[in-house]
Order: sequence, then structure tokens, then C-alpha cells
Amino acid sequence: MARRPTTALADPVLAAARDAAHAEVLAAARKFELAATWAAMHPASVTDPVVTDTGVVEMYGDQPVTLAGEGAPGMSEFAVAEFAAAIGISTAAGRNLIGAALECRHRLPRVWARVMAGEVPVWKVRRLTEQTHRLPMTGAAYVDRHLAPVLERCSFAQIERAVETACAQTEDEKAELDRLDAAATEFFQVRLGDAHLNNGRVPVDGLLDYPVALALEQALQAGSHHLLAEHPELTLDQRRALALGHLAAGSAGVAEVVVYAHHTPAEGHGIVDVEKLGHTTTEQLTDWCRHLATRVTIRPVLDLDAELTTDAYTPTVLQREQAVLTNPTCVFAHCARSARGCDLDHIEPFDAGGQTTSWNLAPLCRLHHRMKTHGHWTYRRLTRTSFEWTSPSGDVYDVDRTLTRRRTR
Repeated sequence: MARRPTTALADPVLAAARDAAHAEVLAAARKFELAATWAAMHPASVTDPVVTDTGVVEMYGDQPVTLAGEGAPGMSEFAVAEFAAAIGISTAAGRNLIGAALECRHRLPRVWARVMAGEVPVWKVRRLTEQTHRLPMTGAAYVDRHLAPVLERCSFAQIERAVETACAQTEDEKAELDRLDAAATEFFQVRLGDAHLNNGRVPVDGLLDYPVALALEQALQAGSHHLLAEHPELTLDQRRALALGHLAAGSAGVAEVVVYAHHTPAEGHGIVDVEKLGHTTTEQLTDWCRHLATRVTIRPVLDLDAELTTDAYTPTVLQREQAVLTNPTCVFAHCARSARGCDLDHIEPFDAGGQTTSWNLAPLCRLHHRMKTHGHWTYRRLTRTSFEWTSPSGDVYDVDRTLTRRRTR
């Protein structure tokens, strides 16, 4: 942050902007402190798991979670979600924030002191804690000792170098850290969420072990060569991409690729809405069906306002489809998990008299379903797409498909 001028001629707008920027730093530090305080108020406790008749362990109640490195305390999983809802972020984002606060407070005490004093911004500390959580206590202490005095001036590259040096300083554990780090760097991502940015094309990237990469390359070479006779008009890159699709379908035994596309024929445009992707053209949809051995199923229109009911506990196929189309994501505050993978919850419990009807069914991801069932969260439906949630602390959240806000009374 720029040093304040001592002259009385300082521009009042710049002075006010500096004050506002410093207030933001202090506010972020205060929220960081409250995250650590909340974790201390809700320590980890072991809940006995439920074992089914088949011997499968099912995690129903609250579970302890470890969010920071060696020596930092764990906390209640349900408490993470409650804190995240209170500050207006998703549960996953709340885990990251609380984890960074615990890492800093318990393993980087010098850095913590400077954050609390407003001398180092929280956003930079979080880049540091992303690197230090894997270090043993001695390594974290080394980083804390050397970076705390200068962290506000350090680049991200300097932070990474300090962490690598800390690894070298702990020779007794360095070999194991190196082995774990090497395994941890392997990944393969199919970024479906970015398809809408690339006209329906999905970015794929990864870092593979050499033997795995070699086997994949050989398979792609063979597959693209085989496709040359069938698709001479395609480039090598296009044939390789198509070969990867055939390879995945063949190895997994996939009989069909399911794409949920919604279109109103009466509309004059040729745009369809594809779940998890957004809008695309009918021509693009046709290409997808043409390039893969796809089975196309056209389902009849489903009335989202119809009140479907069954006497059974388990919802019917039509009830599930209706619930997913009505609320495409988990209906908990700030949760964006696709309803396709969610549990279908009885808002009023079935064993308490709740019926298996459209009005009484809503999609909840497994964590938020557990919280509702075992964590003293309650909710009620206001409209087809809006809900009122009440936390164990008594906070009330109004939730709909696009908006969540904490109600003040």
C-alpha cells in the first residue's frame, strides 16, 4: 500500500481511496479471524458411522474434517457449511477459507500477527497457505520465519521458492514429500464447465505418468490412422479427438452418451438449451449425434406445474425428472451442484407424514441432505423454485434458482 503523504496538499479523493483500501484489508482480516474462531468453537468430533446390512459404511451425521496441515485442529463438517452460508459463499469455498485461516493461525503465527495488524492482505496469505499445508511443522516454521517480515512484497514465485527451500531444510522428510508431491502432480481434467466458452467444445488437459502417456499416445495414433479411410476430410487433430472419444466409449462399455437438450419447436430460432452447457444450435446438436454412435430419444413435454404423487417412499422416474427440471441445482443456500447427481429429499419427512408429491420433493446434494436430516437445518418451500432455509443458529435464508440472501429481522 502506498505510504501516506505528510503534506496537507494530498488530494482528498486519493486519501479517501487509500482509507477505503485499508478498510478492505482490515475487513478481510477480521473475516479471516472469525473463520478461525468459528472453527475453534466447533471442533471435530467423531460420529459413529452407520453400517448397512451388507456391511457398507454410510456417513450420515456430522463428520470431522481436516482443512489445514500437520498440527492444525480439525472441525465439524456441518459447521463449515453454516459459516459459508452466513458469509454468502458456497460450502466448498467456505472449506477453503476456513482451511487457510487455520493453516495461518496455527502453523504460521508470525504471518498471522501481521495479517491481524492489517499489514499483509488475506488474499496473498491464502496463496501462501496453498503451498504450506503440505509441509511438516518444521517446514511451515521455516517459511513463517523467513517470509513473515516481507510477505507483502513477495511475488508468487518467491513464495513457491521459499516453500521449496523449506522442503530442503527438512531432509529427514524431504524424500517422502518429494514422492508424495510427484504423485500429487498427476491429474487429468475434462473441463465440462468450460464448454459454453468454446462453442460446445470441452477443454481437456492433464499431467500423466510417462508410461500412461505413452500408452495413450500409441492408442490415439492407431485410432486416428484407422479413421483416415472413413473420414478423409478431417484433419489429424480432428481424427485424434474423435479417436479419443471412441477409445473412452469402448473401454467404458458406454452404450450411449446422454445429453439433456430442451427446445420449444414453436420458437422461431434454432437454439436449444443443453443442461450443464447452456445454449447451442440445433446444427451443433446434429453434429454430436453424427460423430458418435448416438441413440436419440425424444421425450414428451413434462408439465413442471403438475402435481405428481405416489403412495411409495421412492419418487417415480417422472417425479425425479420434474424435480430436476424445476430446480437444476441443489436447493441449499449458494450450492450449485447439478440436481442430476443429487438426492431427492422429502421436505417434510416421509416418516413424519410427508407425502411423495411434487410439492414435497426437492434436490439436495449428499452433504446438504445430511445436514437437513441430522444437522438441525430446516426448510420449507415457498414456490416451485424458491425455499426458506433456517440454520441451527436461527438465521433465515431465502433461496431460489438465482439468488440467496440472508434475511434480517
